[in-house]
Amino acid sequence: MENTEKLKNSKEIVAYLVEKFPACFVAEGEAKPLKIGIFQDLAERLADDAKVSKTMLRSALRQYTSSWRYLHGLKAGQARVDLDGNLGELLTEEHIEHARQALKESKERVFANRRVNAKEAKEKGEQGDKAKKNHRITSRNIVSVPNAATQPKEQNKAPSADTSLVKVDITTLKVGQGVRVVMGKSPVAGTIKEVTRDDVQVQLQTGMTLRVKSDHLVL
Repeated sequence: MENTEKLKNSKEIVAYLVEKFPACFVAEGEAKPLKIGIFQDLAERLADDAKVSKTMLRSALRQYTSSWRYLHGLKAGQARVDLDGNLGELLTEEHIEHARQALKESKERVFANRRVNAKEAKEKGEQGDKAKKNHRITSRNIVSVPNAATQPKEQNKAPSADTSLVKVDITTLKVGQGVRVVMGKSPVAGTIKEVTRDDVQVQLQTGMTLRVKSDHLVL
């Protein structure tokens, strides 16, 4: 028994048309310009074909004639063909220009979408890399120095061995300014990276980053 199951989509219908009318429809390469009114010819030829509905046939034909390879084939000197491949009228300049413009707009839409997708993918990748980098810095390099109020009184005092040390005024501190951090007996040189209302972020010469209270800083 012949298989009469209806074709489900435009791709299947176009492949069926290529099989049924090979002198008119092609599967690869530049497509031939189709006769004006060819849908009606198809509807008549396939009227008793249970595999193809008129609605799906119209949709498949629209997809075929808007494809890049079909629009590429609409050139000066080309003649339209009927279902049996018979040559008809030549393409008019109006139809050629219309096809050229349609092809240009279609390509511009596709390339614009590709650029947008590529940009979004790049931004997501950069955001992910930045988040990972910040996480590594936070978890490995930033060390919080305890509040001076929680330390023994003798640690709150500036080292008495060097009377040239001057405690800083947090209101005068600037990013990039060189300071020394009081850690144990000897101050350690560093550079200010950030100043907030509550503390200061300093990068030591070793590369380690600290957050300290201003009373731990000297000039």
